[in-house]
Amino acid sequence: MPTNHRPTRDQLADAILRKLRDVIAPGLRVLFCGINPGLYSTAAGHHFARPGNRFWPALHASGFTPRLFHPSQDRDLLDLGLGITNVVARTTASADELTKAELQHGATLLRRKILRFQPAFLAIVGLGAYRTAFQQPTASIGLQPASIGTARLWLLPNPSGLNAHHRPSDLARLFGDLRAAVDLAGPPRPTARSRAT
Repeated sequence: MPTNHRPTRDQLADAILRKLRDVIAPGLRVLFCGINPGLYSTAAGHHFARPGNRFWPALHASGFTPRLFHPSQDRDLLDLGLGITNVVARTTASADELTKAELQHGATLLRRKILRFQPAFLAIVGLGAYRTAFQQPTASIGLQPASIGTARLWLLPNPSGLNAHHRPSDLARLFGDLRAAVDLAGPPRPTARSRAT
């Protein structure tokens, strides 16, 4: 059941010392990858939880979810063959606080995670962070020429409400392009949730 509990000021302050648990299992259709958890999301205990973040509406509008999920239902994505992780695990007030070295180290750890869990697609949401973390300064939105193991790499815009470059309709279309590629690739591998960590 969705909850609209907003973190208190103290909970937000304490979030800087905590980490947000991945929503992940082997063999997912898509593992969505944020830049890093924000204070609000870590305090709430759910990914993309800050009000105004457009991740959940884009996921629904593009057809990945049959209804609009609340951030508190993030673990229900596993039933759909979807998951969420981050390039960097450290919680910050803003992704701008991350250093280049942190992002590049995060990319190394992310590669290991992808080789372990083997999703069909890794969808990174955040163009600038991807370019820095993976040292691909000219990367653009969409399917990337590189892959990680058997996982195809797809780049999406940051769905933060602060990202004025992309309107909700743009995000729905770009997420929809990924969904079409995922559908073309075939059904998810079975029992992702049963093998969740």
